[in-house]
Amino acid sequence: MNLYQLRYFVTLAETSHFGKAAERLCIAQPSLSHAIAQLEAELGVVLFERKNRSSSLTKEGRQFLSYVEKSLEILDSGIQTMERISHGEGVIELGFLRTLGISFIPELAAGFLKEQKDKSIRFEFHSGISQPLLEGLKAGKYDMVFCTKIDSEKSIEFIPVSKQDLVLIVPRAHPLANRYTVDLTETLPYPHVYFAENSGLRVVIDQLFDKIGKRPQIAYEIQEDQVIAGLVAQGFGIAVVPYMEELLRLNVKIIQISYPYWERNFYMATLKDHYLPPVVQKFKQFVIEKHSL
Repeated sequence: MNLYQLRYFVTLAETSHFGKAAERLCIAQPSLSHAIAQLEAELGVVLFERKNRSSSLTKEGRQFLSYVEKSLEILDSGIQTMERISHGEGVIELGFLRTLGISFIPELAAGFLKEQKDKSIRFEFHSGISQPLLEGLKAGKYDMVFCTKIDSEKSIEFIPVSKQDLVLIVPRAHPLANRYTVDLTETLPYPHVYFAENSGLRVVIDQLFDKIGKRPQIAYEIQEDQVIAGLVAQGFGIAVVPYMEELLRLNVKIIQISYPYWERNFYMATLKDHYLPPVVQKFKQFVIEKHSL
C-alpha cells in the first residue's frame, strides 16, 4: 500500500467512474484499475462494485474511505506546515535573561516581525538565568538564547549583541550613599550580596575583584540580579550588579565604579553545527545585522 493508491482510491470514490478518475489523476485507466486491484488484494476486501466503467463503494469501501480521508487530511496539513516552515514561517523558541526582557528582546522581536510582516511567525518567550538557559538550548528546548558567555560551553557559538555597565548599589542610608563614583577597593569593608556560583555573572564579578587583588565579604549568594537589588534595598548588604531600569524604582543609591571599569556583554547563543529552521536562520541573521557588536 502506498500514498498514490490511497489518493487514487479517494478520487475514484468521488467520481464513481474509472474513466473520469483516471482523467483527473492524469494516468491511464488500466493503471488506475491495477492500483485499485492491488489495494483490494492487500486489504483482503472489495472496495468497489464495478459496473462497466462505473463503480460504487461497497460497505467496506465506505468505511475505509472515512479512515483514508482523515489520514490524508492530517498528512496534507503536515505537508503544508513543512512548506510554510521551508519558506521562513513558524515558531521561534527564544530564551533570554530577565533583564533583557524589559526592552531589548521585545524591541528585537517586534523589529523582526515588522520586517517579516508577510510571514506567519510567532515567538515563544522563556526567561531565566544563563546556565539553565544554555542547558535548555543544548536539550533542544530553545532555538537560541540571549545570555552571558560561559567559556566552558565549547559546543555553543556566542555572538555579542549588547552590553551593560556594572554599577555598585547600596542602601540609601549606607556610608557610601553620598558618593557618585567609587573605587572597588572602597567597598571591601562592607558585606556584599553576591551572585551565586552557577550564575553567569559570578565569573564576571570575580574577575572584576581579581583586578584589585582582593575578594569581598560575601554575606549572601543569590542567582538573580533583581533579587540581589531587593535585598540591598532592605539593608542586607551592598552589591555589584548590571545597571537596569528596575534599580530606579528601588530604595538604593546607584554609584558608578571608577576603577576597575567593566562592561557586561550579552550574547546571542546558538548550537554549533546544528540545524536551524529557516525562520530561526533569518532571525539570527537579522540580529547579527542589526545588533552584533
